[in-house]
Amino acid sequence: MSFVARKASFPPLGLLTVAALLPPDWEKRLVDTNTRCLADEDLAWADMVFVGAMIVQEKGAKAIIARARAAGKTVVAGGPVFTMQPEQFEGVDHFVLDEAEVTLPAFLADLERGEAKPMYTSDVRPDIARTPIPLWSLIRLKDYVAMSVQFSRGCPFDCEFCDIVAMNGRVVRTKAPEQLLAELDALYAAGWRGQLFVVDDNFIGNKVAARRLLPKLAAWQKARRYPFILFTEASMNLADDEQLMSMMSAANFSRVFLGIESTSAESLYECGKLQNAGRDLVEAVKTIQAHGMQVMGGFIVGFDNDSEGVFDAQIQFIRHVGIVVALVVVLSALPKTRLWKRLEAENRLLGNSAGCDTTGHLNFVPRMDRELLIAGYQRMLSTLYSREEYYARIHTLLRHYRHTARNRVSLTEVWALVQSMVRIGMLSRSRFLYWKLLISTLFTHMRALSVAVELAISGLHFERIAAAAHDRTPHQASNQESRVALPA
Repeated sequence: MSFVARKASFPPLGLLTVAALLPPDWEKRLVDTNTRCLADEDLAWADMVFVGAMIVQEKGAKAIIARARAAGKTVVAGGPVFTMQPEQFEGVDHFVLDEAEVTLPAFLADLERGEAKPMYTSDVRPDIARTPIPLWSLIRLKDYVAMSVQFSRGCPFDCEFCDIVAMNGRVVRTKAPEQLLAELDALYAAGWRGQLFVVDDNFIGNKVAARRLLPKLAAWQKARRYPFILFTEASMNLADDEQLMSMMSAANFSRVFLGIESTSAESLYECGKLQNAGRDLVEAVKTIQAHGMQVMGGFIVGFDNDSEGVFDAQIQFIRHVGIVVALVVVLSALPKTRLWKRLEAENRLLGNSAGCDTTGHLNFVPRMDRELLIAGYQRMLSTLYSREEYYARIHTLLRHYRHTARNRVSLTEVWALVQSMVRIGMLSRSRFLYWKLLISTLFTHMRALSVAVELAISGLHFERIAAAAHDRTPHQASNQESRVALPA
């Protein structure tokens, strides 16, 4: 982020959407504590404080709640961490849980009558075609690397470790294409250009709806000379659909995050990742890369069926297919998931999940020896994000990858390139690897030069992750509280 003078990866899309659901005559101020500190003046200004957070933000959310209470403010809390475990939080006056399109209007109606209750929940899955455009005016767009929009909610698959079904259900609900394009119009009018994250749980969870959207999205992009470079999350069965991949490429999707999880068929069947089991994972990744989308992969170790060979198998797979950004984590039991319930029944739960982290934090008793699991995980990180290994994967990616995304070169990107030449090409220990990559890309994959530079810059972050993993002993990893999250 320092290379592009930004403060955070993404804006708080949930809070921006909740703000749009609140009465229009309310005065609203949004404080994203990823971009600035919550000031005493902010609390003094407010009558009510609405707090939203993910699991990895639990500690920060508790601190904000305590400050708001000390300032005598009414505290309203909602979002994933509160929905999954509201009993973990003290000092909240009103919990507005589950999906706000249903529970927030009920709270507001009771509040108007002076009868607001402590908790609002609902099993109803709302029609998100009625969800309003987020209030982009509440944030400073230039604080962020990318903007976010949501097209669909829910996932048809039911992986044992995943909390998406618990929160959003298996029936994938979508917005109308015109509704999403209206959101893009709002961002375009606000002056945003560049990266746009389609934050769906699974963008192709409803393939029929995705096919209705994509031609209109491609036409919208073409008419405006492709102002947005899109990326999203999807399931591995994307590789089975030639038409869908081509449509995504035409709409200017450049990256896709896939939950690959494991190369072990036994572990995939164990966790219910049936859409990955029984297929050629190598061929699937290469097929998607060949359609102009860089694959970012999610990987998990610590399944009951994992053997000691899992670490080398994962490393070899990631190396072979050229997944440069590989999010590798130790299995964690999230509240209300099928995994949480199974481990609870087996008396193997040790406490709450820390979310997605790189410390080897375990909240359950694994089948594999605990020290062996954490040591193997640390070895994976230090291997995958060593300088030589990391740059080798960029070269492998560029051999498989056909760059199709249309990208407007901005002054910010030019400045990032210049900085990379100095900070990496001259001052870092990766300088020889950096220049070899740039020269090779110029001669063989010139259109992908921006991809190579971006990945080289990201490599500085991953070097720090690898160094931290190498320096940490298994005992420290299993007990320490501080966590460093890899970006999804």
